[in-house]
Amino acid sequence: MSKLGKLGARLHHGEVGYDFIKNRKIWYGISILITITAIVGLAVRGLHMGIEFQGGAVFTTPKNMSTSVSQAETFAEDASGHDAIVQKLGDGSLRIQIAGIDTGKSDQIKDDLSKDLKVDAEKINADLVGPSWGDQIANKAWQGLAIFMVLVVIYLAIAFEWRMALAAFIALIHDITITVGIYALVGFEVTPGTVIGLLTILGYSLYDTVVVFDSLKEQTKDITKQTRWTYSEIANRSINSTLVRSINTTVVALLPVGGLLFIGGGVLGAGMLNDISLSLFVGLAAGAYSSIFIATPLVADLKEAEPQMKSLKKRVLAKRAQAAAKGEPADPAVTDGPYDDEPEDAAPAVVGPRNQPASRNRGRGRPSGKRR
Repeated sequence: MSKLGKLGARLHHGEVGYDFIKNRKIWYGISILITITAIVGLAVRGLHMGIEFQGGAVFTTPKNMSTSVSQAETFAEDASGHDAIVQKLGDGSLRIQIAGIDTGKSDQIKDDLSKDLKVDAEKINADLVGPSWGDQIANKAWQGLAIFMVLVVIYLAIAFEWRMALAAFIALIHDITITVGIYALVGFEVTPGTVIGLLTILGYSLYDTVVVFDSLKEQTKDITKQTRWTYSEIANRSINSTLVRSINTTVVALLPVGGLLFIGGGVLGAGMLNDISLSLFVGLAAGAYSSIFIATPLVADLKEAEPQMKSLKKRVLAKRAQAAAKGEPADPAVTDGPYDDEPEDAAPAVVGPRNQPASRNRGRGRPSGKRR
């Protein structure tokens, strides 16, 4: 078995672990700082909307053009009076995108470009997009996002509980805000491809979150019938037991997306690949972070506020204090058996590091049979 596989097995069985819940205020602070930066970038720079949303025209020249990108940008801006985006495609042709122009002006711009670029006007292909069509696309995108969010909250509330649904919803808003803020700061164009990538990463983020929630739901069944672990400790165990799985799935997903972004978009200059791959790359990373550091700690905070969980925490701490006064191990991770009032099938294995499996010590130095 590989070292990573051994680490995953030890995390799953509770032999090692990191206290994510205890340090949750640090993660909250980091997320708040990143989110504020994204919001400021969005407010100051705004989003660079593509012609699909603003309306405009895209002109494609013949192959093997000798004109440079900077020269073509100057020609297009002089002809239209608007900012232009020029990309050189793999076959040597130029893709000139001008947003916010009246479609009736496209013929004049096309003629001016043909003179500046010294090509026949009939060889320049023009694709026109009206602003009304762009408004429809934007409205459909917002509708799709709203429907997705509503369905997610309803599903999680039914499958788990409302606290988990609320935590997952906050984590998704966190991922959307960061991704959109990065788009504003980097200046990438927002196109329908961006919307597709955004909806895709929300699915990935939700998947990681549900995996942890499912483990948490299973391990907290009948939690009030034992006095060995608090809800936060079991939540931390759930994160650790699924940590390697979350890392593996995220890395495997990021590798091809990174190839699209840095090689396909950066080296080859593929336009729409940039729009899709950036949202996927940022969103996947933010989604993995939020599922581990935001969603589950939020659930733990919400659950610990319940009267039952407060009472359980008091009983657990009292039991540990009593054990410490008797000179017995107070940490549930190193105890060699269940407490007096703990049912045999009460709770998960352990919540933190331990020196050796508890099964080796179970019953050592004690009479056989169930304790009373």
